[in-house]
Amino acid sequence: MPKVSQKGGSMPQSPIRKLVPFAEEAKKNGATVIHLNIGQPDIKTPQLALDAVKNTNLEVLEYSRTEGSENFRQKIAGYYAQHDIRVSAQDIMVTTGGSEALAFAMGSIADADDEVIIPEPFYANYNGFATANGIKVVPVVSKLEDNFALPPIAAFEELIGERTRAILICNPGNPTGYLYTREEIKKLAALALKHDLFLIADEVYREFAYDGREHCSILKEEGLEEHAIVVDSVSKRYSMCGARIGYLVSRNREFMATAIKFAQARLSPPTYAQIAAEAALDTPQHYFEEVKEEYVARRDLLVAELEKIQGVQVARPQGAFYCIAALPIEDADDFAQWLLEDFRVNNETVMVAPAGGFYATPNMGKNQIRIAYVLDRERLKRAVHILKLALTTYIG
Repeated sequence: MPKVSQKGGSMPQSPIRKLVPFAEEAKKNGATVIHLNIGQPDIKTPQLALDAVKNTNLEVLEYSRTEGSENFRQKIAGYYAQHDIRVSAQDIMVTTGGSEALAFAMGSIADADDEVIIPEPFYANYNGFATANGIKVVPVVSKLEDNFALPPIAAFEELIGERTRAILICNPGNPTGYLYTREEIKKLAALALKHDLFLIADEVYREFAYDGREHCSILKEEGLEEHAIVVDSVSKRYSMCGARIGYLVSRNREFMATAIKFAQARLSPPTYAQIAAEAALDTPQHYFEEVKEEYVARRDLLVAELEKIQGVQVARPQGAFYCIAALPIEDADDFAQWLLEDFRVNNETVMVAPAGGFYATPNMGKNQIRIAYVLDRERLKRAVHILKLALTTYIG
């Protein structure tokens, strides 16, 4: 029988999606599954984005430009200008989701066996993108007891070697919800300049910074023009996950000329989705203020309810809409599967994402879960109640 590739065999499963078959089976058997596992907001997509597609009368659904339409990229540049970030349309390339932007970035900066340093825990698919490109992820550990703040710069420097090509951060963080301070961003910028590395920032949750905190983009750092690469997306900002529109932003012309070759190989980003995303850029600021207010309320409720459960430790998110909780168990994978297969409260159960898949270091995060607080407060409270009863039963 023909064999699959070693690369394919080494591709990690998504901790967010790998338990889907068990959830589907639970639903087939009549159970209600409350999804805490995936960052799919229940916030309504701005109506103007939906209307833009409905009101488009195309006679031919053509390819778009490889780098995305000129009008759309001009409007993206205008969006950044509103955030005091000066980039041009030529510094922007539209991609099929932030995921493709990350894959193109990795493919453009590193060769097989090169290394990228990433604070862990991190967005699980970074492991997948690195594996697909033959790149080694070198993790630097951030800790729950420190609320997943940036590890000491000395810890980064110890890991930098001949094969190091970049440092990659997610700001605000998925799965931690941590928001890097201006001081932390400046330290990373100085480190990238000192060692002549790329600094890649996944900033897709930029609009979601809480408690009066300010998001600090690496694109604002002077002297970092040739080193900064930003990955962005409309998915979470406008609750448009299904549009699959993201973008790469960098003032480094050689990097952008390289990334466009990867983009040419996949032809172009989707036309209708660009139409919706371009319209979404006109969303008024009060939309984000209302959304942030709702997420803060959900965060506060979630953290408060989790802290009531004996033995549970939880980090307090400062942005995005995720948190990491450490449970009084040994194996979150086993617990998460057991929840779906065997545990019910009034025929309801919950689906969580085991956090081990958000680490590169073996056996890290084994007792942790990631929770996405993208559901209304009533369901969040009910979900935590089910978790509390489940832990009591599971621990025995």
